[in-house]
Amino acid sequence: MPAAKPVQMPYGAYHRTDIPGHDAELTEIQPGSPMGEYMRRFWHPVCLSDQLADVPQAIRILGEDLVAFRDRSGRVGVLQRHCSHRGTSLEYGIIQPKGIRCCYHGWVYDIDGTILEMPAEPKNSRIYQTIYHGAYPAFERSGLVFAYMGEPEQRPEFPEYDSFTRPQGTKLVAFSNIYPCNFLQAFENVADHFHTAILHNGMTVESLDEATKKSITLGGFVGLPTVHWEAVRDGNGIMFVSCRRNPDNQTFWVRSIELSFPNFIQFGGLYASARRQRHSTVALSRWHVPVDNHNVILFGWRHFNDEVDPDGEGDENRCGYDSIDFLEGQTGGRSYEDGQRAPGDWEALSSQRSIAIHALENPGCSDTGVYMLRQLLREAVRGNTPADSTREGAKGGKDTLHVYTQDTVINVPKRLDGDDEELMMSYGLKILEIMKEANNMPGAQRDAHVRACLDKLDGGLLAGC
Repeated sequence: MPAAKPVQMPYGAYHRTDIPGHDAELTEIQPGSPMGEYMRRFWHPVCLSDQLADVPQAIRILGEDLVAFRDRSGRVGVLQRHCSHRGTSLEYGIIQPKGIRCCYHGWVYDIDGTILEMPAEPKNSRIYQTIYHGAYPAFERSGLVFAYMGEPEQRPEFPEYDSFTRPQGTKLVAFSNIYPCNFLQAFENVADHFHTAILHNGMTVESLDEATKKSITLGGFVGLPTVHWEAVRDGNGIMFVSCRRNPDNQTFWVRSIELSFPNFIQFGGLYASARRQRHSTVALSRWHVPVDNHNVILFGWRHFNDEVDPDGEGDENRCGYDSIDFLEGQTGGRSYEDGQRAPGDWEALSSQRSIAIHALENPGCSDTGVYMLRQLLREAVRGNTPADSTREGAKGGKDTLHVYTQDTVINVPKRLDGDDEELMMSYGLKILEIMKEANNMPGAQRDAHVRACLDKLDGGLLAGC
């Protein structure tokens, strides 16, 4: 039976001390758990390429102790951390021209777990044929190291989104952010789009000076949005469309973001310039990778191009290990007092407890996206969700996957004698249909099709923006 809600009354803390358990089905990721096994069916970033130098890197991912390394021939390996001989940690191993050597007795493992050398054993030892060290397939891409930790025979292709290479000239810069909380808190935070108008726009830090306030806010997200959430990719993800009226009352900003299960999100414009652009696509790709049940690392790519950052506000030199450029308060590197005075996502999410207790929540209308995400994700974990049909055309490198993520400014004056929010959302839903149509087109045609449809939607009045 679900836990009983605490008694609601003034000064009623005495009746609220019985804390129920967390939602294990959605939050626990150890091997054998429902979410853990579901997550292991996908590729995940496990470290930054910059972390692989001349010594191995101890990592912990999905509750497993691992070691990542790049051997001297340039290949990356992700192995179980403890040597198959006597358990010494391979974080103290010696990187070889091919593979990694355990420091204790010199066993050398190839990146697939094959034993290549055992100096203290006979050359004809049966161990060479009978023992394989635990290894996971891995590869490097644009500064991230990815690994597949599921059943070998079920290994999927890595999903190639057109946003990874478009627009032409896009540069992907790797980063990570470390949070001391369950992965779901960081993932579902994006489906809660209303927090952007509050946490990220100084509503709770009014006493700060303007310079400090600017460093922790996203200027484009002023004002509460009108939002529509919808399941996408046959239930394997969720996206939302949000609309905000611009100060000129002649235009409004339509933003959509997609969250793909189990833990991937692509964001649009990160700066106020998004509120005046005709159309732009992905500015940030991010995976929310569990370390264990109580910690998560946000690995991703910042996209640098003139489309998503026309004013050049981004700074790729501030993107790296536990560092991102576009918003302060994304890491725990500040003092506790600074966090209290100007909290960001890091403080808001990690303070929900290391695993948030869903049974104690009192949701409102603004939480619709969060609760929709949880239900869709639960169905996927239980195996009740069909395969994502949009991935079929992208198999074998035939094409790339389209994205729903976009930022667009539409020229439609504010309605003074009716419901302006309804007017804006009617256009927002039309833009969503345009993005859906593009799913069925060859990758090279999608962007031109989307832009042409957007020009037609409002008469092309902003086509030159």
